Amino acid sequence: MTVLQRLLAPMLLLALAACASAPKPAAVGEAPAPVAGQAEPAIAPAEAAEAAAASAIDGAAAQATANDATPAEASSEAAATTDATATGAPTEAEDDFAALYGEVPATAATTADGTAARAPFDPWEPMNRRIHAFNNVVDRAIARPLAQAYSTVVPQPMRLGVANFFDNLSSPLTFVNQMLQGRPRHAVQTLGRFMVNSTLGIGGIFDPASDLKMKRRSEDFGQTLGIWGWRSSRYVELPLFGPRTVRDVFGLVGDMPLSVTRQVNDNTVRYGLQGLQLVDKRSQLLSLDVMREDASDEYALVRNAWLQRRTFQIEGDRRRRETSESDLPDYMQEEDPYPTVPADAMPLPIPGG
Repeated sequence: MTVLQRLLAPMLLLALAACASAPKPAAVGEAPAPVAGQAEPAIAPAEAAEAAAASAIDGAAAQATANDATPAEASSEAAATTDATATGAPTEAEDDFAALYGEVPATAATTADGTAARAPFDPWEPMNRRIHAFNNVVDRAIARPLAQAYSTVVPQPMRLGVANFFDNLSSPLTFVNQMLQGRPRHAVQTLGRFMVNSTLGIGGIFDPASDLKMKRRSEDFGQTLGIWGWRSSRYVELPLFGPRTVRDVFGLVGDMPLSVTRQVNDNTVRYGLQGLQLVDKRSQLLSLDVMREDASDEYALVRNAWLQRRTFQIEGDRRRRETSESDLPDYMQEEDPYPTVPADAMPLPIPGG
């Protein structure tokens, strides 16, 4: 090592040590880190204003990109939302929901007719629950075993013929109530269906009317009272008859004299027909038994389902009177797949019979 190298070596070591202890330079756009013992440098007002403006511009651009809407469209949307919130008017979907279930979702404040959404009207619930328990005992001891045996022994085509037969017998009752509801076109169609099935269908065992696109409908006097204005009625469960409302109890009284089955004078034949009808109807409800048994509150399930179905029937009829049937949503034009036990199927003695 030369004398020059010996002199430069300590200087190089000092330079390297100084570089290692020096602070790192700040990145582009980043404020320099404060040095210990020194006050943090203040940002110039002009720089702060420029940064705020840039941030606002970036935020506005990101919002416009996300919404993909012009300022005019955004203004129109905001006005529509404000109007809907201010008026509380239900949307079309909520109106359809109200017609089907008699109430609107929890997000809406009113029903289709402008009234507040209401819970099932069941002030007699303690009594109704006791009657429901009694009906369940009768059902599990008698009705359901008979329906299960009937479904097991009788072939499905024969069960279909029995269901068609009793459905055809209910056509005169439907015809009268459609006339009372002011729906003559539907009444004429029901009468035509009855004549076709009674002749070509061999007493209604077969259903050629459906093949001819003649729509099946079912009406009763309880629905007629609803059309006439008795829309809300308290829930009541009757022994053996099952779920009803007070309005539908009066409907039972109006329907019984119009029942074709109850016009049979021979008690043995009439009771046999009514018993067969009850077993047939109960067999059509066997698929719902699992759902009922798994329910945490079986009484509330039956009550709410029955009231919703009943509301759909009455509100659907009201809307058909105000609009053409094609204006109704598809799900409201479909036939109800869960039939209920008709009043004329109960084998009760006829006064004077």
